[in-house]
Amino acid sequence: QVQLVESGGGLVQVGGSLRLSCAASGGTPSTYAMGWFRQAPGKERESVAAINWSGDTTYYADSVKGRFAISRDNAKNLLYLEMKSLKPEDTAVYYCAATGSPYASSWLLKSVYHIWGQGTQVTVSS
Repeated sequence: QVQLVESGGGLVQVGGSLRLSCAASGGTPSTYAMGWFRQAPGKERESVAAINWSGDTTYYADSVKGRFAISRDNAKNLLYLEMKSLKPEDTAVYYCAATGSPYASSWLLKSVYHIWGQGTQVTVSS
């Protein structure tokens, strides 16, 4: 069974940058599509970005397009989220997740993900 552990969160000022990492262990993580989600206090968990197993196809929520970039290194079993031009509304706990769904149209839906990390806090201060 694949296990996921996020890191890289922290406190950053408006306009700043952060890179989140998600380390996968166990199973065969390179065969899964993966995604980043976030959850702010009092809000539903929402999708941020997703990437296919090979890393050559990516999807983004409208709110982060042009500012965030998802990537993966299957040789190292790592998933990344590069975040730039951060805004206060990006403040949330960020989670990485893995899915066995073969349908690219579903990869921004949290319901298709069955493996989740514990989350890492990102706080953007103004």
